[in-house]
Amino acid sequence: MSKKIFGVVAGLMAWVSVVVVVGEIMRRSWPAYANVAAAMTFTLPMMVARLSIGALATLAAGFVTAVIVPQSTLVKLMPGVLLLVAFIPQHIMLWNTFPVWYHLTFLLSLVPLTYIGGTMWSSSHVVAVSTSS
Repeated sequence: MSKKIFGVVAGLMAWVSVVVVVGEIMRRSWPAYANVAAAMTFTLPMMVARLSIGALATLAAGFVTAVIVPQSTLVKLMPGVLLLVAFIPQHIMLWNTFPVWYHLTFLLSLVPLTYIGGTMWSSSHVVAVSTSS
């Protein structure tokens, strides 16, 4: 497997890992959330928490991808693009379950947050290299 493909796969795995782990923590620590999760009848704070988890996971995906493939901006954006392609059908199916702002916030943030996560690695790496010199 090429380094670029490995970077994208690792970024996607980071996204899934963050969503699963933080989502489980939220379900265990927030009983009201756990009670409505199956029905997806979330309150505003619950929707904001879900979007926050998605944002954190997306930043992590960009970061992990950039650690593996730091030179390619296109490769660093691919996890966000693939997540967008994967989630558009899901959000269409759930369109009436959530407010429009929720869908748009999630979907429209995937590619930019992946980019920001990737630049976080680039920035931290440059700072670490320049301070060690």
